[in-house]
Amino acid sequence: MTELPMEEAMHALRVLRLKSGDEMFLMDGEGNFYRAEVTIAATKRCMYEIKETLPQAKTWKGNIHVAIAPTKVMDRIEWFCEKATEIGVDEITFLNCKFSERKVMRTVRLDKIVVAAVKQSHKPWKPSLNAMVSFKDFVTTPRGGRKYIAHCYEEIERKDFFTEVYRLADIDGGEDVTVLIGPEGDFSIDEVRLAVENGYESVTLGASRLRTETAALYATMAAQLALRK
Repeated sequence: MTELPMEEAMHALRVLRLKSGDEMFLMDGEGNFYRAEVTIAATKRCMYEIKETLPQAKTWKGNIHVAIAPTKVMDRIEWFCEKATEIGVDEITFLNCKFSERKVMRTVRLDKIVVAAVKQSHKPWKPSLNAMVSFKDFVTTPRGGRKYIAHCYEEIERKDFFTEVYRLADIDGGEDVTVLIGPEGDFSIDEVRLAVENGYESVTLGASRLRTETAALYATMAAQLALRK
């Protein structure tokens, strides 16, 4: 038998009103659902026994990785993490850029928000939340797949992100996608050039000037539409 963590046990007992003998479904965030039976339902404890493992197929191809400079107001980045999880993203990294409004990130609360979004949207996979890293370190670290940097500098040639990422739709098995989203003041032009020198494709997200979290969600959705099975 296995026991639910206290917070989950309280929810199961007080909100779902589960009792011994009831069936419940669990997820591990690594691609599996489980059919389980409650064996002990005490005041603050919920024990269970797994009856069946239900492996899930991923509903999109490749790996979607959004690297974003977090906003000064945490509510906005929390909103992005929640909605991107519901739509479907594999990895989120926080960037420390030249014009970043926030230089320190604590991911404990964000992780709880992501877990709640995983459960609400019935996603079998939980996206990875990576600690903040400097822009230079991120773009100079080798990574596979297609890499994009979205920015607003007209003097640097840009292609349409959705058009470019949609070209991946016909690739068997998909291809990993990494997209960089800058702070409210955009990346510095030197950061854009550094990214391009390291294999990132210069792209635009359209004619409108989007807020950081809106741009990141747009990029997530566009990649999902291109890579969904």
